[in-house]
Amino acid sequence: MTRLIEECQSICEARRVEPDALHEPGSETSSEASSETSSETSSEAERDADARALASTLRLRILRLCLDEPLTNREIAVRLEKNPATVLHHVRTLVERGFLRAEPVRRGARGSREVPYRATGRSWTSPSFPGKSRILIDTFLEEVALVEPDGVDATRLGLRLDDAGLDELRGRLHAVLQDFAARAPDPDGTPYSVFLAVHEDVSRRPQAG
Repeated sequence: MTRLIEECQSICEARRVEPDALHEPGSETSSEASSETSSETSSEAERDADARALASTLRLRILRLCLDEPLTNREIAVRLEKNPATVLHHVRTLVERGFLRAEPVRRGARGSREVPYRATGRSWTSPSFPGKSRILIDTFLEEVALVEPDGVDATRLGLRLDDAGLDELRGRLHAVLQDFAARAPDPDGTPYSVFLAVHEDVSRRPQAG
């Protein structure tokens, strides 16, 4: 704000006009326009950085592992059967973008200093980005491959809806998921993952001819 005021004062002195003249209804100074453009560019850059951080099945799995308990880089690597150095790169990216947070340092089994990380839940509210659905599907496939077939509760349903019906379906499903996402986790409960997809059934489109 101080910088903007100084820029306005400089413009006023150069043009020999009063500062109030720069704020008449309907008028826009070049400094204000520049500030708005800079803000929009910055916001877009932030969204792009978040999208890049989440565009990885490994990073999404890291976030899920650290959802309700803090884990060190070594512990994450062991659970994912990955090289700790590789995992650390992804962990640092998630911390930098605010999807993971570092908790107080603790002592490891051999007295070493370890940093546990916990998911912030920010990914749940992050905007969508091109290719996000594909990443989510691939992550789901990696995780569900670790589960016994009887441990997966899956349902397929065919519908034919108009735009209003589709909006209603999406709204009601989102409301249910949001309700459970907002609940405090049960420390003694069993961890579950929910994957939901609504897509057009291309094979059921009317055939030409």
